[in-house]
Amino acid sequence: MIITIITFIIVFGILVLVHEYGHYFFAKRAGILVREFSIGMGPKIWWKRKNGTTYTIRILPLGGYVRLAGADDEDQDELKPGTPLTIQLNDRHEVTSINASDKTTLFQGIPLQLVDCDLEDELWIKGYVNGDESEVKLYHVNHDAMIIERDGTEVQIAPRDVQFQSASLPARMMTNFAGAMNNFILSLVVFVILGFTLAGVPTNSNQLGKVNDNSVAAKAGLASGDRITKVNDTKISDWTDLSTSISSHPGKQVTITYQRDGKSRQTKLTPKAIERNHQKVGQIGIMEETATSFAARINFGWQQFVQAGTLIFSVLGHMVTHGFSLNDLGGPVAIYAGTSQATALGVNGVLNFLALLSINLGIVNLLPIPALDGGKLLLNIIEAIIRRPIPEKAEGIVTMIGFLILLTLMILVTWNDIQRYFIR
Repeated sequence: MIITIITFIIVFGILVLVHEYGHYFFAKRAGILVREFSIGMGPKIWWKRKNGTTYTIRILPLGGYVRLAGADDEDQDELKPGTPLTIQLNDRHEVTSINASDKTTLFQGIPLQLVDCDLEDELWIKGYVNGDESEVKLYHVNHDAMIIERDGTEVQIAPRDVQFQSASLPARMMTNFAGAMNNFILSLVVFVILGFTLAGVPTNSNQLGKVNDNSVAAKAGLASGDRITKVNDTKISDWTDLSTSISSHPGKQVTITYQRDGKSRQTKLTPKAIERNHQKVGQIGIMEETATSFAARINFGWQQFVQAGTLIFSVLGHMVTHGFSLNDLGGPVAIYAGTSQATALGVNGVLNFLALLSINLGIVNLLPIPALDGGKLLLNIIEAIIRRPIPEKAEGIVTMIGFLILLTLMILVTWNDIQRYFIR
C-alpha cells in the first residue's frame, strides 16, 4: 500500500506539473503575469518567490493550478474599505508590499486602515495611518508591488498591462491549449521510453515470431518467420487481423494460408478454446514478431499513442450515442486503484499507466465544457467570430455554471469509485 501511495503521488504530481507548466510557459511568453504556480491543493507547506511568480507546494497532492493575472483570481486579493493593512515603502515612498494577513508582519510596516485603492490602472492606495481618521493619506503603488493575502500567500499585484485579457487573442488561445498539449507530449514521450525498456517491440505485422513447442500452430507445421496471408477466406495484413481471426474461431477448424521462402502454402488447424474475460476465444500458441531497431522502438511509441487516443475518442463517442454511466468515468479514487494494478506490473506497468492517463487528461480537458480548457478555447473562438471580447460578467456566469456542474459530477464519480473499488 505504501508503494502504491507513493507511486500515486508521483504519477499524479507529474501529470499536474506537466499540464500546468504548459499554461505557465506560454503565459510567460505572452507577457501575462503568472502570480502563483501551485502543486497540490489546500494549505501550503512550502513556497518560494522568483521572477514575479510565487511557487507553492500544498498539502493535498490532488491537482494544482497556475494563477494568471486577471483570470479567475480577482476575488482572492480584493481589498475592501475598512480592511486593516500594513504597507511597506521604498526610498521613493512607493508601496512595495501590502499585507492583508494577520499571519505575518512586515518589517517597519506602516499600519493603514483602507479607504480605497486602485491596483490595476492608476496604482494607488489611500487610508488612515496609525488610526488617525482626521487625514486620508494617498500612496503610489509600485508596478511590481507584492500583496500578502489573507491566507498568508505572497503574490505580485496584477496591473492591467500584465493581465490575461491584455494579451492578444492567439496568445490567450495558446495559453489555454498548452496544458493539454503538454499532456499529449508527455504521453508520446513516455510511450517511446516504454518502447526502449522492452527487450523487443511488437511490429504488428502478419509475420510470426515465436511458435510455442507442441502448440496447435507447431503441430500444423507453422514456424517462426512464416507470413500469414489468409485465415479461411479472410485476408490478413497485420497482427491485429490475425489475432482477431484466430480468436473468433474457438474449437473450429480453419484453413491457414501462409508464405515461406517466397512460396504460398496452406495448412488446417483447430484453435484451442480458452476462456478470457468470461468469453471463449481461440488460441494456437503463436507470438507476435518483435523488433529491436531504434526506428521500430520510436514507431512503437507513436503507434501506442495513436491507439490510446483512438480508444479514448471511441469511448467518448459511445457515451454520446448510447448515453453515459458513472462507471464510464473515473476520478482520483479510480486512478489510485489503477495505480495499484500498474504498480504490481513493475516499472513498465507504471509507465504505461502514466502515458494513458496523460493523453486521457489532455483529451478530456479539451472538451468544450465551461471551466475546462476546452470551454475557455470555445469562448476564445466565439470572441474571434464576433470580433469583440465577451463581456466579463457573461463569461464569469458561464464559467461558474460549468464549475458547479463539474464539481457535482466529481463528487458523484468519486462516490461511485469508492463503491466500485472499496465497498464490496
